[in-house]
Amino acid sequence: MLYLLWEKLTADGAHYIPVLNLLRYLTFRSALSLATAQLTVVAMGSRFIRWMQARQGKGQPIRTDGIERHVIEKAGTPTMGGLMFLAGIAVGTLLWADITSVYVWVVLAVTLIFGFLGFLDDYAKVTRQTTAGISGWLRLAVEAAVSIAAVFFMVWLGQRAVDEPHLATSLAFPLLKKALLDLGWLYLAFGAFVIIGSSNAVNFTDGLDGLATVPVMIAAGAFGLIAYLVGNSRFSDYLELHYVPGVGEVGVYCAAMVGSCLGFLWYNAPPARIFMGDSGALALGGGLGAVAVATKHEIVLAVVGGLFVLETVSVMVQVASFKLTGKRVFRMAPIHHHFERLGWAEPTIVIRFWIIAVMLALLGLATLKLR
Repeated sequence: MLYLLWEKLTADGAHYIPVLNLLRYLTFRSALSLATAQLTVVAMGSRFIRWMQARQGKGQPIRTDGIERHVIEKAGTPTMGGLMFLAGIAVGTLLWADITSVYVWVVLAVTLIFGFLGFLDDYAKVTRQTTAGISGWLRLAVEAAVSIAAVFFMVWLGQRAVDEPHLATSLAFPLLKKALLDLGWLYLAFGAFVIIGSSNAVNFTDGLDGLATVPVMIAAGAFGLIAYLVGNSRFSDYLELHYVPGVGEVGVYCAAMVGSCLGFLWYNAPPARIFMGDSGALALGGGLGAVAVATKHEIVLAVVGGLFVLETVSVMVQVASFKLTGKRVFRMAPIHHHFERLGWAEPTIVIRFWIIAVMLALLGLATLKLR
């Protein structure tokens, strides 16, 4: 919004204001987006938590078949903290991004709609005081519809590019320079799978205080850099990446996500005063998936977000093993609960998983140069 104001003030040689000239720089606006989102979440924090505590009563339901101490230590903690995320991301993005960018609107729309879907799920759990929210099939159907629509708009936008119109429906491979696999309209299903998978993977990871917040922040930071490089013709040419015109503005959105995570971590650090809930986890994961599709780095998301993949695979393996053999591979899934069952302290698990997330993010960023 303020970027458009700068354009209007500087158009046709109108009153030139040197300070406002900083708004032309994507990096400057990204930094301000991060700070704005963080301050928004922190400012909401205490009042929002008290408001939620007054209305949620017993707070988020805790699995009685899970870790015993969770029932004692975490009972009564309010959920729906994702609404704080959504506010921070929306304010930071709309204030500092170029709102004429379709990519910005598509990614932000996915985040907000997935967040609203998660809110409905959280609301059902709190009001019924059960860990079962809305129907899983209904949630999946809505996620699929939103994801397909988002990918369609990004494909439509990408095909308007003169240089590589086929890039919009193609899968790019890291480490292989400019190798592409054109999936045609099957790319709609693939892109939707990336968004849905990312959303639910983050949701699986959100099981301990701060466990999902920092890895999301790390992944968002990595993809903010990727968006900046891919959306810049000079950097993308130097690094032999596929240039996606206009996608650089998504970096402002990623910065807002980082800022929101930083602000939320103030209240979500152990012991958490509020949980992000599905309203936060689904929104953050869906947003990351949409950014990966927009920047044509879907495979790199599986590397940068490898921790989320590990959590999801642990659930899939556990369910498949139990149904086929009647035996469990892990003491409890997702895998972070397995380590709790082994006697690891919660802060130990959380910090070690953060370290893994940092290492995977660096590995993912290394693919930008290793060609």
